[in-house]
Amino acid sequence: MRIIAGVAKGRTLGTVAGATRPTSDRAREGLFSSLTSEFGDFLGLNVLDLFGGSGAIGLEALSRGASIVHVIERDPDAQKTIENNYELVKKNQPVGKFHLYAMSAQRFVSDPAKEKYHIVYIDPPFDFIDGEVEEIISKLRLGEFLKDDALIAVERTAKGSKFSWPEGFTPARERKYGAVSIFYGNYAL
Repeated sequence: MRIIAGVAKGRTLGTVAGATRPTSDRAREGLFSSLTSEFGDFLGLNVLDLFGGSGAIGLEALSRGASIVHVIERDPDAQKTIENNYELVKKNQPVGKFHLYAMSAQRFVSDPAKEKYHIVYIDPPFDFIDGEVEEIISKLRLGEFLKDDALIAVERTAKGSKFSWPEGFTPARERKYGAVSIFYGNYAL
């Protein structure tokens, strides 16, 4: 797994053995292509990566110039991997600020908002039911975590049913990358 673009382009990132399911390079390339199409570039954007895993999504955003990147991960082994991966990316001196929150995504969205985000990426384990994902998304809206033009991307198994967006969100598109689908939704005030 590697950083695709930006100041840390080409850096190889570590993964977490058995504890997480990393987003494939192909799916990450598709995700960032969609995000670039939506926002132009990442300069000035605030990004939230729930269920951080190796931190690859957040660190890719940081490499591309995001102003603030917050990664949420509760697994201690994954946290160590994220910290190690951040050290690799940090050597290339990205301009944005990075912070790892060592807690569950559910707890993070239940606490007061630390920031408002343009982009939220949600990639829970496949056995995490859609209703729980919808609840997290609803808490993002109710807790005022989202900028007016926020986009949420949810990665789910391609074998599952079509993801349904909770109230306050409009489905934008869906893309399939092998075994996963990424569902995009716009925050609708």
